Amino acid sequence: MARPGCRARTLTRVKSLVLAALATVLGLLLALAGSDGGQQLSGGMPVLLLLVLVAFGINWVVYVPSFLAQTERYFDLTGSLTFQLVAVLALVLAEERDARTWILAGMVLVWALRLGIFLFRRVVRAGKDGRFDELKKSWSRFLLVWTTQGLWVTFTAGAALAAITSATKTPLGLLGYAGILVWLAGITVESVADAQKSAFKADTANEGDFISSGLWSVSRHPNYVGEILLWTGVAMLAAAALSGWQLVTLVSPVLIYLLLRFGSGVPALERRADDKWGGRSDYEAYKQRTPVLFPVGKG
Repeated sequence: MARPGCRARTLTRVKSLVLAALATVLGLLLALAGSDGGQQLSGGMPVLLLLVLVAFGINWVVYVPSFLAQTERYFDLTGSLTFQLVAVLALVLAEERDARTWILAGMVLVWALRLGIFLFRRVVRAGKDGRFDELKKSWSRFLLVWTTQGLWVTFTAGAALAAITSATKTPLGLLGYAGILVWLAGITVESVADAQKSAFKADTANEGDFISSGLWSVSRHPNYVGEILLWTGVAMLAAAALSGWQLVTLVSPVLIYLLLRFGSGVPALERRADDKWGGRSDYEAYKQRTPVLFPVGKG
């Protein structure tokens, strides 16, 4: 009879593999939907499908040495490079490049480069990312994490990639210009919030304390506000180039909001903060007066 510990590990392994397979299937389904009316390679393969396969493939390749070395150091950097590579490939493979195409690719590249460098420097300074302490011990759970990153790239950049590879080319229009402004506002908020928190942590006088100044005085997670805004801007700019099943890719900002607000973003950070500062009068007052995300209401 199998021991309880062995049985539990087996169930965890099976669950992780099933979820990894499901994540892959979801990514491929989005790619097929986004390929409706999109450009194809000479062999008939949709360009968007190729880009999604590349996104997953890169993460699977880097997963192998990362697991063998038991390190998560290159996880965020790989995510950033994946965004950049698929954006460049989309540009190279696009049969026609208009203003929308160049701007969308630029949006993805600028965001990915900035965030990738920021996150890589952060994990290098810290020496590790505590989220992976247990995950990297299991090959199946660690594989799920890397596969999920491939799915994250697919859904996050899906609208931009679908528009870049779309056969429909139209003027930017009012919605497009509005999308550019929203993206600029989003990346500014995200960049400033990250810079403010980094400066706060670098000051030894703030060691062990929480930040409640700058943008962090009007939102407990202003960097996430910026993230949601900038991808909303991308979707707004991409929208006019999409039709039919391609419109499914516009779900990107909604999924990003749900993931950050109710998934792996806000809940985990709020629990960690409560564990550190819960019960402190200044922290409890900060939570009472400061919304979780948007500086309107409590959401």
